[in-house]
Parts: sequence; C-alpha cells; structure tokens
Amino acid sequence: MSVELEAPDLLAAAPSARVPVDVLRQAVVFAFAAGGSSEPFDDAVASARLPPSLWDRSDFARDVYLDELVARCFEVRVAGRAHAANTRWLSRVLGEPPRDAEDIETRRSVLRELAAAPEARHQLGLVYEAIGRLRGLLCAGRPLSARGRRVEILRCAREAFELLAASFEGATSALARLRAFGQQVVASPGHARLAALLDHEEHMGSLDLRVRVGADGEVRAMEVLAVHEPRDNPFHVSALWRFLTRFVLFFRGYRTTPGEVAERLLIDVLGGIEEPIALCFQIHADAEVFLSSLSLRDRAAERGLAMCLPDRVPAGEGIALEGLFNPLLLAAGVLPVATDVRAGPGAIVVVTGPNSGGKTRLLQGVAIASMLSCAGVFAPVRAGRVPAAPGLFASLHEEPRADAPEGHLGMELLRIRRLFERVEVGALVVLDELCSGTNPSEGEEIARLVLSLLPELRVQAFVTTHLLQFAASLARERTVSELDFLQVDLDDRERPTYRFVPGVAKTSLAQRTAARLGVTREELLERIASKRR
Repeated sequence: MSVELEAPDLLAAAPSARVPVDVLRQAVVFAFAAGGSSEPFDDAVASARLPPSLWDRSDFARDVYLDELVARCFEVRVAGRAHAANTRWLSRVLGEPPRDAEDIETRRSVLRELAAAPEARHQLGLVYEAIGRLRGLLCAGRPLSARGRRVEILRCAREAFELLAASFEGATSALARLRAFGQQVVASPGHARLAALLDHEEHMGSLDLRVRVGADGEVRAMEVLAVHEPRDNPFHVSALWRFLTRFVLFFRGYRTTPGEVAERLLIDVLGGIEEPIALCFQIHADAEVFLSSLSLRDRAAERGLAMCLPDRVPAGEGIALEGLFNPLLLAAGVLPVATDVRAGPGAIVVVTGPNSGGKTRLLQGVAIASMLSCAGVFAPVRAGRVPAAPGLFASLHEEPRADAPEGHLGMELLRIRRLFERVEVGALVVLDELCSGTNPSEGEEIARLVLSLLPELRVQAFVTTHLLQFAASLARERTVSELDFLQVDLDDRERPTYRFVPGVAKTSLAQRTAARLGVTREELLERIASKRR
C-alpha cells in the first residue's frame, strides 16, 4: 500500500511491525493461489521480533516446564470456544520478558482494560476469530470451487478490517492501535477496490419478475420485466462491452474465458491488501497472549484461586507473593493449595520439610509467578510485589544419565559451577536439593560455600535442602546474615498442609513416608515370607 500503515502492536511501547511482513505476504499470495499448509504462517509468527530481553530461556525453561505450562495452561478460549494457540510463539513471549519497563507496562495496561471492560474482551475475541477464519481459508486444501474459496478469503479479510475499524472505541491502552489500523485500512484505495469487487460479486444485477401462479399454488410462468445493473460499481462492465472485449481478444489470437478474467481481478484486488493481511497475523498472535492469560485467570477463578498483575518494584527489593499457587497443578486436575511467600531484599531463602510436602512445586510456582509478572501478564498470585529481574536460573531436577561425565557429586558440582557462570547480578534463583548427591559432611561444606557466595550477586534465591541439621545450624549461627528460612507447614497429625511458614523443619518424616508407601520392616518381612512360601 502507498500509505505507511499504523503498526497494530500490543506488546511494545513503541509500535512496530514485528512479524516478517515480506515473508507473510509471500505466504498469503501462495496460499491464495493454491491453499496449503499452515506451517509457513506458524513459522513466521513464531519467529516474530520481540522487544529486547535479558532473560535466557535455556537457564530455566526445562525446569519450570515452560512448554508444558504454555500447552496446558495458556489455552485460548473465546465465548467458551477453544482455539489452538501457537505454543512456540507463546513460549517466547512468556520466556523472554522485556528489558524495558515501558514495554511491560504496555502489556499490563492492555490486560487491565480487557479485564475491566467485557465488551473490549468480546471485541478482541471476535477479531481473533475473524482472522483465524481468514487463516483457515488460506490454509485450506483444494476446494470444489477455487474461485469461490478466493472470494471467501477476500470476504473474510474485509470482515476483519471492518471489525477492527469499528471496535475498541474509547480504548486508552494499545488496543486503540488496532482501531486506528483498521480505520486506516478501511479508508485505503486497496480496501475500496476490495469492497467494490465483493459488492459486484454479491450484486451483479437484480431482476424484476412477474410470476403467474395457478389455483393449486404451482408457478405457471415467470417473466423478466427488467434487469438493473449497479453501473456505479467500478467493476461493472456492460454486456455489450464484455462481448466486444472477448471478440477483440479472440481476433488477436488470445483465448480467454470469463473465469480467467475474474481470477485476474481477484489477484489484482489481493495485491492491494497483502500488507494489511500480513499485519493481521501480528494482531492474531498478540491477541493470543492476552486471551490465553485471561482464560487461565478464568480457570483459576472457577477453582477459587485468584490471579493478578503484581506490583512491580525495582530490582534488589524484596519479593511478596500472597496466595501463590502452581498453575501446573491446576492443569493436572489437582486443586493447588495457595500459600504466602515473602523474602527481604537479596534474601537467600532456605526451604525445608518432608518429601512430598510441596517444596519443589513451591519453587516452581515462585519461578513461574516471577516470569509471568516480568512478561506483563497475569501471575498466579492473589496480590504481590515482584522485583524487576535481569533473568531467572532454575535447577529443580537433574535426571541421571547413562552418559553422565561424572558421578553424583561431580554432577552436583557442575550444576553449581553453571549456576555461578550463568546468573546475573539481581536475578532470581530457584535451586532444588542443594548438595543432595553426596555424603552429609561434604554436602554441608559445599552448601555453606554456595549460600555464602550467592549474596555477593545480590540475587533473590530459594533453595531447598534435606540437610536439616545443617539448616538448623545456619539458622542458629547466622553466619550468613541474608538467610531466611521457610518450612513445610504440618497439621496436628503431622501431615503436610502444602503451605509454608517461617522456620526450619525438625524432621523429614521419612518413617511416616516409608509407612505410607509400604516400606516398613513388617511389610518387607511379609513380602520376603511370601516369596519363600
């Protein structure tokens, strides 16, 4: 198009065309001609440019199950209808939080407006579905009528443009950019030709008929009284002119059919709206971010759990998460128990408690809440305060491998070395089972070294350990002043409540866990006896 279009950007403070427009334009042309796979569109969207980020997904994606989180928790639902989202795209958006606070605030303001104005959310859903229908037609296989499919593609494009132009009136967030984009497209010459072609297609002419009906109600005769043609439509051509044109072409040696002429007109009209269609895929992708975040909040609310946009505070300040829950548990059909987590500026929080008490899930929840908050979407907390962080380092499980270069101790030392190689000053660190792969005396020495050095990086860290005597001694001696302690809360019968309170656990409840799993002397002797019988 001759006029530079307003970029319909919902993810950045300074709007821009973040999708590869030229790649998408080419994909649109090919798909318009012959249909085909959705892969070119999915790949183009998944590779769209995002605002600069300091986060590296390789430092945490595996351990917080980022791909599973996106696939199972960030489902796009519009008026109860589920839509398949581009998970590669969503994983990038959530796992690469913007460096610039203005970009984060742009996203938060969009979510606040959508949450406060149901009509705006409804309109965004309609826009999302309209572009989705356009995409579906472009990617459809060979239809019975190729021309009919192409006309329908153009009709869907027109619907999407006009819907954008009529929506989000009075919006104060970046949603206003979608309305401005739509209005600009609708006012363009390319859209005028599109509308004229579709109007001509739908209203090539009208007939005045006289119908004669018999006594039995059957039509006896039908007579055409007059034919009216929309002569003001730029695509209108009189019957005489159509005949003369075909006669001249035939005389010159060209054989054309009415269908060929129509196809050329369709392709010509598409050429005037290729760029707006390409940018619609950016709108569709950005809408997925907000609609899926709202859908997750809805699912949580149905189970009595609250989600919010936590207050953002400068890096280095303390973290406070009220009503924190792990959304992966929600996706697994388990009702999470919400808990409160607080830690002072630069605190290293040592978490202790029995197995199956929720320690690993807590660390995972803290990491997810911080990541989503920094990405500018709803976090799984009722209220909170999350400091800006230049990155996240998560090490929550290390599966044994047959090709591991070292034994348990060596692998643990390599994990610690990688921690100090990768972590930036002020980052968030979640580390599960520190030094659990060696004997207690050596483990305590290494753990003490790690805990004493982490404050030098001014990180916010959450670390679990089964070395309870060691944790108790740290709490007593206070040689590392930045240490805080959380323990699994137990009920009157010493069962985990899956909440956490200040302090160090007194026991791992190993005997109780063994009894629950059937690993007692009596039960094992019974199994041995049954074998010998």
